[in-house]
Amino acid sequence: MDVASVVVTTNLKLSADVGGTFTDVVLEDGDRRWTTKVLTTTAPEEGVLAGIEKIMGLAGAGIEDVRTFVHGTTLATNAIIERRGAKTALLATDGFRDVLEIGTESRYDQYELALERPAPLVARPLRFTVRERFDARGVELLPLDEAQLGEIAKEIEAAGVESVAIALMHAYVDGAHERRAAEILKAAIPGLYISLSSEVCPEIREYERTSTTVANAYVQPLMAGYLARMEKRLAELGFAGILSLMTSGGGLTSVATASAYPVRLVESGPAGGAVFAAQIAARLGEEQVIAFDMGGTTAKISLIEDFESESSRVFEVDRAARFLKGSGLPLRIPVIEMVEIGAGGGSLARVDDLKRVRVGPESASSVPGPACYDAGGENPAVTDADVTLGLIDPAAFAGGTLRLRDDLSRTALETAVGAPLGLNAEMAAYAVYEMVCENMASAARAHTVERGVVAADHTMIAFGGAAPLHVARVAEKIGAPRVIIPANAGVGSAVGFLAAPVSYEIVRTMYMRLDTFDHEAATEMLNATSAEIRAWVEPAAYGAPIVETRLAFMRYMGQGHEIPVELPLRDLTPDDLAGFRAAYEKTYQEMFNRSIPQAAIEIMAWSVSCSTPPSRPETVGGVAASGRAIEGEPVNIFDGRIGASVPVNRYARASLEPGDRVEGPAIIVEDETTTYVTGSFDAWIDAAGSIVMDRKEAAA
Repeated sequence: MDVASVVVTTNLKLSADVGGTFTDVVLEDGDRRWTTKVLTTTAPEEGVLAGIEKIMGLAGAGIEDVRTFVHGTTLATNAIIERRGAKTALLATDGFRDVLEIGTESRYDQYELALERPAPLVARPLRFTVRERFDARGVELLPLDEAQLGEIAKEIEAAGVESVAIALMHAYVDGAHERRAAEILKAAIPGLYISLSSEVCPEIREYERTSTTVANAYVQPLMAGYLARMEKRLAELGFAGILSLMTSGGGLTSVATASAYPVRLVESGPAGGAVFAAQIAARLGEEQVIAFDMGGTTAKISLIEDFESESSRVFEVDRAARFLKGSGLPLRIPVIEMVEIGAGGGSLARVDDLKRVRVGPESASSVPGPACYDAGGENPAVTDADVTLGLIDPAAFAGGTLRLRDDLSRTALETAVGAPLGLNAEMAAYAVYEMVCENMASAARAHTVERGVVAADHTMIAFGGAAPLHVARVAEKIGAPRVIIPANAGVGSAVGFLAAPVSYEIVRTMYMRLDTFDHEAATEMLNATSAEIRAWVEPAAYGAPIVETRLAFMRYMGQGHEIPVELPLRDLTPDDLAGFRAAYEKTYQEMFNRSIPQAAIEIMAWSVSCSTPPSRPETVGGVAASGRAIEGEPVNIFDGRIGASVPVNRYARASLEPGDRVEGPAIIVEDETTTYVTGSFDAWIDAAGSIVMDRKEAAA
């Protein structure tokens, strides 16, 4: 776009998604959009600011014209996985020092004798206990031993602890002891970061509550410092708008809230991608979608049904076994349901002791990056395989801003993969490409089976810098009939940030049975929680209406898991009981094909969420493939199935118009990414500018 012709307003919206390899930046002014990618820097704020400077130059605007800046980052996730968080201590009730290691006493693989679990974020010497006790009804059984806590404070200070997680027994019912313990520790150790379980995760289930609070404490100094630096630098540059953070649940929150509860940001980037995919699904009328997000470090897969992503109340990070639940650290936070694996453009390839090609989860990140970056990386990554196969033009990568060295890719692949297996560089590259695609296809199969749906019934929507290169092969493996590559797919998560609603949710435990329902206590708690959330949400909503949702998580007496039941947005009355039971049993019947008449029902937790209305784009009118003859540039790619190079046509996406059709195999190039159309598909451009791949009849 000609900068001289650009006329901008003071209603600009800016977003930045900091990934493990690239930082994506998007600027919107109504229907106009500018995008860019820069390498993620060691100090992430420097990469963000460099991206902002670059995109403002493209738009001919200044940061003082930006009204809203939405930010998402993988800093919290990476800090947990790589164990780069703060030196953290845990304060627990006397006798509960080892709750982090005892967990739920379950085994994620009962036949594995050498079972491995992620190491706790707090080592045993830094887990302290204090004499105190509340029971499950909030009755104080033993007062807090403040003298003992004073001695613990001295030990914490001597150990050089930066952050403390306080998770006392039954604090979800009454957090008085936690608050008093925090006061004593802050007075004794100025500058100490403290996370309270009664604020971070005020829910029943001791292990999950403690694990979530510890994770929050572990990343809080890092995230609070990063956000403070970012705010300061933006202010120095003249930014006077509102800075919001993307949460794992798909909504936006304030810097203050994000600094206090950074564990809510663990999956912020992928959540933005899910929002983006849901928007595309709604625009194109695709009701059953597998969202496929592949960046530089990880690949994420989520389901979108009827234009909405699935949500969950628990998420596992740092799994010891890729697809096995229970093998990671549980975080009890609102999150968009997805599966994430270490499969990205920077994922490193190697040959293991059994002569198998393995890809990921280790990543080259942006420093030193894949071998072809010529920045010191010697191990081959997925991007090196893509370059060697001819799928990426070394001169056009990232719009030509980063010249790749294909000779370095070949050398790395020959050394690390080819030599141990007796393969040349091209076959080694094909082996890496096939393995990473199979890893992602396996993740898609596992996720859809867990959700009770058939992968082959779903359209795949691909985004992220590396996804369009691999999605067609993944679709072949899982039997998906259609693939969609939206416009701006390479920066999809950052685009999704700008469509996300301002929202926040709090889940609280207040145990209650329906047959002894205390409507006054429930109403008081729900109204207080609503007021607390609105104090955060309303200032960032710019006067937009607030949509509130209230839920009660119910179960039959003694069962292990709950079902959400929506509550009315008013004070509750005894007359509501019959409706609650009917709603619960209707949902139970739908899920399990039966109900249990007259069985006692208990409420374990309550949820209140407040949000600006979610935006849903209008469906785009259909455009059929016109079959217009498009001249492509002939290039060669290596096809490992026949062991030789084959000719394909390469197209510039900017030259393709709605209705244009491209016969596979083909390559479609744009600044942000490259799309590989395999021989099983033909592609065409729809009315929204998306690349739509439909499976050929012979390949169906």
